[in-house]
Amino acid sequence: MKLTQITSAILMTGAVSLPLSVNAQELEISIKNLTHGITFTPLLIAAHDNNTHLFEVGTQADMALQKMAEGGDISELDTMVMANDGLSITNPAEGLLAPGAEISQIMFDTQDQSHLSITAMMLPTNDAFIGLDSWAIPSTAGTYTFTLNAYDAGTEINDEIINGGGALGTPGIPAAPQGDAGSNATGVMDMSSNDSVHIHPGILGDTDLDGGMSDLDSRVHRWLNPVAQVTVIVK
Repeated sequence: MKLTQITSAILMTGAVSLPLSVNAQELEISIKNLTHGITFTPLLIAAHDNNTHLFEVGTQADMALQKMAEGGDISELDTMVMANDGLSITNPAEGLLAPGAEISQIMFDTQDQSHLSITAMMLPTNDAFIGLDSWAIPSTAGTYTFTLNAYDAGTEINDEIINGGGALGTPGIPAAPQGDAGSNATGVMDMSSNDSVHIHPGILGDTDLDGGMSDLDSRVHRWLNPVAQVTVIVK
C-alpha cells in the first residue's frame, strides 16, 4: 500500500503499520512548517522500538511530554528515548523553525531501531505540539512524504495569554517568537474538559492587539491541520 493512501491514518493516530525494517536504515529527513504564523520550537527526532512512544493519543501526558508541550523543553523526552536504547537527533534546525521554513537533509542512521517519532512545541500556543507517534520505518528504499497534525497535550487551559509562562504547570504562553502578537488580553474561556492528548481544536484569537480576550492575532496565528510536512528518504 502506498504511503499516500494511508495519510489519513497518520493524521488520526500518528502511527502506521508498515513492514518493519530488518536491517539498519539510513534515513534522510526533511520537515517543513506549513503554518502561516506558528513557530516550531527545537525538534526532537527519535528512532526506537515499537514499545516506545513520545506521546499517545487518548492518554494523559507524562511530565516529559508536558515540559515539551508547554515550554518547548525536549530534554526529558530525549532522556526517555535514550533510556529505552533508542537514538535521537535534537534541534536539527539549530533553533526555531519559522512559519513556512523547512529543515532538510537531516541524515539519521537508525541502526536496528524500527520506528520513528517526531515532536516540537508550537508557539504561540499554550500546549500545542506537532507529533509523529511511532511510525514504522519502511524496509523498502524510497521516498515517503506525509503530513502531521497539531496535538493538544491536555495539560493546560488554552487561555491564549502571552505572559512568559512555560515552566511546568505555569499557565500562559511563553512568547510569540515572530513578535506579531498582542498583549493585555483577559483570556479565552476554555470550557473543554479533555485532559488527555488529543487533536488540537485550534486557537480563537481576535484582532485587538491591545486587549480583547486573546493575545493571539486571528489573522496570523490561526491554523488548519495539517501543520507540518515530513519527507523521509529510506536509503
